[in-house]
Amino acid sequence: MQVKETLSEGLKRAYDVVIPASDLASRLDSELTDLKSKVRINGFRPGKVPMAHLKRVYGRSVMADLVQKQIDEAHKQIVGDGKLRLAMQPRIELSKEQSEIEAALEAKGDLAFKVELEVLPQFELGGFDDITLERPVAEVSEEEVERFVQRMADSRRTFSDRPEGEGAEMGDKLTVDFLGKIGGEPFEGGDGKDIDVILGSKSFIPGFEEALVGAKAGDFRAVEARFPDNYATSTLAGKDAVLETTVKKVATPEALTLDDEFAKSLGFESLEATRKGIRERLEGDYARVSRDRIKRRLLDELAKRYSFEVPQGLVDQEFGQIWSQVEREQQQGGKSFADEGTTEEAARAEYMAIAQRRVRLGLVLAEVGRIADVQITDEEMTRALIERARAFPGQEKEVWDYYRNNQGALAELRAPIYEEKAVDHVLGLARIEDRKVSPEELLKPEEEDEPKAVAAEAPAA
Repeated sequence: MQVKETLSEGLKRAYDVVIPASDLASRLDSELTDLKSKVRINGFRPGKVPMAHLKRVYGRSVMADLVQKQIDEAHKQIVGDGKLRLAMQPRIELSKEQSEIEAALEAKGDLAFKVELEVLPQFELGGFDDITLERPVAEVSEEEVERFVQRMADSRRTFSDRPEGEGAEMGDKLTVDFLGKIGGEPFEGGDGKDIDVILGSKSFIPGFEEALVGAKAGDFRAVEARFPDNYATSTLAGKDAVLETTVKKVATPEALTLDDEFAKSLGFESLEATRKGIRERLEGDYARVSRDRIKRRLLDELAKRYSFEVPQGLVDQEFGQIWSQVEREQQQGGKSFADEGTTEEAARAEYMAIAQRRVRLGLVLAEVGRIADVQITDEEMTRALIERARAFPGQEKEVWDYYRNNQGALAELRAPIYEEKAVDHVLGLARIEDRKVSPEELLKPEEEDEPKAVAAEAPAA
């Protein structure tokens, strides 16, 4: 086998590989000799099939396997001799001349091909004890627990018909039919029948629920309302609309006693156990948000520290995933780049920079994990697999079998666990300062919580 390096530029490498026809012929004869004692061909005793006949029957298929083996061996030799750490699987390019391929398959011509690959960058990781990060933390108040209990109660509250002639009040449930119009014309998705509206729930566009206060069963009201400027459907955002509404039924909420019997209807032993369960859930939610905040700030700090070249193949792969998500979100929201105040060209450049950042951060965390000898246990993988299966009710067994039999899919489950452990390792070395904030401040979306920045913050696995 003859291997010649033809390119060594940055992280890119290229090689020309030639396997002489004599080597192919020798390998073919060896394979056919081994096959001779195993095959059964009518008219010949076992082990007595002439080599020429064996070559006519099996030569081409055996040579096809040999060619693949030779390519694999060349790949291993290049990586081993150069002590290379590959970013992705190499790209193999065979000759475009069919006659050359045919000659190689018959062991009458050399097998020549090119190998192109990218290697992982080498960089100095350094220490992390000079990193100082602020972690926002919030406490769960008794008032917040009670508000949550009340919301749960409201969701289970029953309603009874309001006496005839009485107008609806805040908290009442109205059953309505409506037809929405903009400029006198109905708009898509703007109609509904037998829709329940709880006044004061703020479940509908601003102005709609308030306009129905005082309405009685049988009333018709042309409600004027305005869609928010940030409404999900761009064709409706900021538009004034008239909702022609017929009130079919008005019901008033019945009293609900918050006691142990109510708690048992929720699956708790007592009202106190209900409050305890809610507190634990809220504390867990706050802890996760706090973790997300400090992780994001850590990634920002790491992004400032490292500026090494990244493999373009990984960047292109990451960009493809981000761009597909962008296109899906645009289709679902009915928006265009113009609606977002940009162009496709500018958006592509922005998301390409995001992809580069994600790959770079991914490589940094991978190096952190390698040096820290981060390990993922079978128990952790099993938990992750169970969680994934639970996301598909009724298909748990199919999902379980798919992941257990697909190493690539298992790697997708393993990657975020590895990443979180690498992040934990860095946070354990950094200086963390807790800052108490209100729940509202903790949960308030930060600028980087927008879709573009979320894509920028989550490193490639």
